[in-house]
Amino acid sequence: ATGGWDGFWGRFDGVADSVKFRQERAVKQMGTLGSGNHYIELLLDGAGAVWLTLHSGSRNIGKELAEFHIGVAQKLPHNQGLIDRDLAVFVADTPQMAAYRNDLFWAQEYAKYNRTIMMALLKDVVGKEFKKAKPTFEQEISCHHNYVAEERYEGMDLLVTRKGAIRAGSGEYGIIPGSMGTSSYIVKGLGNEKAFNSASHGAGRRMSRSAAKRRFTTKDLEEQTRGVECRKDSGVVDEIPGAYKPIEQVIDQQRDLVEVVAKLKQFVCVKG
Repeated sequence: ATGGWDGFWGRFDGVADSVKFRQERAVKQMGTLGSGNHYIELLLDGAGAVWLTLHSGSRNIGKELAEFHIGVAQKLPHNQGLIDRDLAVFVADTPQMAAYRNDLFWAQEYAKYNRTIMMALLKDVVGKEFKKAKPTFEQEISCHHNYVAEERYEGMDLLVTRKGAIRAGSGEYGIIPGSMGTSSYIVKGLGNEKAFNSASHGAGRRMSRSAAKRRFTTKDLEEQTRGVECRKDSGVVDEIPGAYKPIEQVIDQQRDLVEVVAKLKQFVCVKG
């Protein structure tokens, strides 16, 4: 990040006043996993190489910033006639839009720092625990999803929102995970501009968390995560593989967006 760690936190003074009192908590949460579908995994590829992967984001500070700006947008005059209040928007080149962009990109940078720190901590643990093996680490793949990017298509400058999606520009590496008991994939983008250089961010849920809790039991979870060292208690039943779409089918349906570089299978999965 430009300006380094000190420069990053110095820019917190510029975010919305409504969340400035959260700075202490945001500092403490930096480098932490969070809950839900966030995870840390150790996986093997077909050649027997071990991969370290993790998934986390901007923690609660990003959510609070988003809620603040949604509230601002809903109060603007041009949004008063909306049937659905969730469709409230900002107009380009206005102070409200500028403030939103500032906080949005700050939160995305927070998420990037968060993952960077966690990966460094994970590699440190692996290095210490397997000292005799003298593990070495190759270049990392950093992959955003649920984010906004400023990109240009067909001569127009656009804000591309990748909700449930990753960037898959030509030659760009990405990660498409399955679930806590299924395969994950390392992919390389094909640069399909019809899809705005995007691809799936993962298998995606086929049922809600509440529906998964009603349908599945801890016994089902144990069966579906057999061979994986992970939590198998009622607190993560909503993350059971059966609640997600088949990852192989998801990958097959986006062959025009990415090419598969490696298929990975986890043997350790840590849920927050």
